[in-house]
Amino acid sequence: MIDLYYAPTPNGHKITLFLEETGLEYAIHRIDIGKGDQFQPAFLAISPNNKIPAIIDHHPVDGGGPLSLFESGEILLYLAEKTNELLSKDLRERAHTLQWLFWQVGGFGPMLGQNHHFNHFAPQPVPYAIERYQVETQRLYGVLNKQLEKTPWLGGNEYSIADIATYPWTVSHERQRINLAHFPAVQNWFERIRSRPATERAYEKAQQN
Repeated sequence: MIDLYYAPTPNGHKITLFLEETGLEYAIHRIDIGKGDQFQPAFLAISPNNKIPAIIDHHPVDGGGPLSLFESGEILLYLAEKTNELLSKDLRERAHTLQWLFWQVGGFGPMLGQNHHFNHFAPQPVPYAIERYQVETQRLYGVLNKQLEKTPWLGGNEYSIADIATYPWTVSHERQRINLAHFPAVQNWFERIRSRPATERAYEKAQQN
């Protein structure tokens, strides 16, 4: 059993996408970030950076006691290794997958997050910041598009944790002022992931929790 500490944000969706793909048993514990649940001592004991997602695995493969983890990229990598799914055993495809996973957690997510903030949540317009993060968002979508022109999935020939990590951040492309028609390989990839049964189930869970 996996306890998932979750909010329906892009980083939260990453973990439900993985869990629905693999069929691991899990329970969602909703963290209401608007009410400050992320600052409660019980949650900070699991996620000291006060961010979702976090998990507790009650049956880790080493046979030891419950294991708690935070940071979405590490959680995806841990779960992929636990289940032997969504991460290739082939050396080269595994390496490609992990570099795109780290590209997402180190660049694509944070830059798009700043785009969202300055376009929609900043208390006053900051034109320099809006322009800076819009240009960077466009650039990153271009990088993503070039890769997906070469291979059907980010790691190569197999759907993987790199795709799972990246997809939720593209769901809000319109709010990022991105027209996917300008990035046809991304658009094709996006539609293929959106139509997966596990993706549909994961986003249904977001409506329920």
